[in-house]
Amino acid sequence: MLLSVPMTLLVALLLGAPAALGATPAVGMLRIASAFDPQSMDPHAVALLYHARVAFQIHDALVNRDADFKLEPALATRWQMTAPATWRFFLRSGVRFHDGSAFTADDVVFSIQRAQGPTSQRAFTLKGIRSVRKVDALTVDFELDAPDAVLPEKLLQVAMMSQAWSQKHGVEKAQDFNGKQETHAVRHANGTGPFRLVAYQPDVQVQLARHDGWWGRADARNGNLAGVTFLTIRSDATRLAALTSGEVDLVPDPPFQDVERLQRDPRLRVVAVTDLGTQYLAFDQARDELAGSDVKGRNPFKDRRVRQAVAHAVNTDLIVQKVLRGQGTPTGSFIAPLVDGHLPELDRRLPFDPARARALLTEAGYPGGFSVTLDCVNIAWREAVCQAAAAMLSQVGIRTQLRSAPTNQFFPKLTQGTASFMEFGWTPQTDPWTTLNGLFRTFDPAGGGTFNAGRYSNPQLDALIDAVRTEPDLTRRRARVGVALRLIHDDLPLLPLYRRKLNWAMASRVQATPWPSDTVELRWVRLR
Repeated sequence: MLLSVPMTLLVALLLGAPAALGATPAVGMLRIASAFDPQSMDPHAVALLYHARVAFQIHDALVNRDADFKLEPALATRWQMTAPATWRFFLRSGVRFHDGSAFTADDVVFSIQRAQGPTSQRAFTLKGIRSVRKVDALTVDFELDAPDAVLPEKLLQVAMMSQAWSQKHGVEKAQDFNGKQETHAVRHANGTGPFRLVAYQPDVQVQLARHDGWWGRADARNGNLAGVTFLTIRSDATRLAALTSGEVDLVPDPPFQDVERLQRDPRLRVVAVTDLGTQYLAFDQARDELAGSDVKGRNPFKDRRVRQAVAHAVNTDLIVQKVLRGQGTPTGSFIAPLVDGHLPELDRRLPFDPARARALLTEAGYPGGFSVTLDCVNIAWREAVCQAAAAMLSQVGIRTQLRSAPTNQFFPKLTQGTASFMEFGWTPQTDPWTTLNGLFRTFDPAGGGTFNAGRYSNPQLDALIDAVRTEPDLTRRRARVGVALRLIHDDLPLLPLYRRKLNWAMASRVQATPWPSDTVELRWVRLR
């Protein structure tokens, strides 16, 4: 039995709770099985897709997205620029945290400052915010170091936390995830969102219960879930067996080779959307010697010709066709079409050309190639992609050894910049600045290059990224984004591979629509 919790008791308790006035009555539990664990309940400690899928059911931000993925009010009802470098946010009245305490401007000031801290993985989105000031109980001002026309977009995944609760439990600072710190916020949460945390068992499950006191409960778009259980089931076969047997209701990451079979099952339906994100290969460009390589005293990846050789050696079209079963789009672009500023001409990849790859290696001074370790997360389809890429690279002389690791070991390597060569995915916001700042800006602890896995550094690009952040005119801003993207495309600090087709397999009784960010708003999910 996969469900190791007293589900019947939990359902009885949840269904016995009184519904909020005007709210849709709760009818049952949704069981979601994923290969990934969220890692922590601290909403500022981790900035991973699999964390966000859970954390933002519990927590609200000042803003959110609507069904069309457009910005809409959340804990802030409206906002306005009151001066070139000042934004005022007006907060929703009557909002309470799950412990019953009131949400006020003090919590906003505390949450932003906490998210800006050195152990927060959300700090990179808040660069340029000089201070947050309480105007009154339901109004806050953001003072910036320069104008920022799209500040509200950057607050989308900055969760609001209770200052009093955080102080009570000694979690005024975000958990140091990379340092494997254990705090009260790792396994407990107190948000304002549509679901409250019941229990978190790492690598096993997360239990959420409907929060009837949620401020948005009367919204007509809302679904009818009494609660949700997220189960971590790493085995693809076991996860799908649980879905087809009815033991779980939804699998957000079905194996690509099984999607066609699932589509034919009358008990199930598969919903697909275009991915907002991109998968990349990252190169160490910081160290003078490539760690673990048989080439000593040099780092081949510092030479652009070597990075280009990698691009020519990897047959991404074949990987998409064979490993992803055609459910992806090879790309040379660093951002997806749904991201503002995308340039279609940059979608064109360097062609698969092993002879050209070998010639470039020779030109760069590596006629015999070199060895390198490729780090990859130990999820089946990711490993299969990495295995295919490693074999292709080895054929041109880049002798690639695959090293797979679980998420709690893999992702700290990404944020600490300790890998020589790694495969990773990035799910952006629709505004390009967070991607540019998070992936390509020179790393600094204050929030630049937080996910710059290879520690690439280009002062010219840094200046462009900062100019994108501070340019108030959206037309000129897009032009600067274009200049930055062309520079990145030419210099190849990362190698973009493909964008996935996102498939969510679910029982026919589930009505849910995933977003292109590979998440689903559980507040809108219905069970028939």
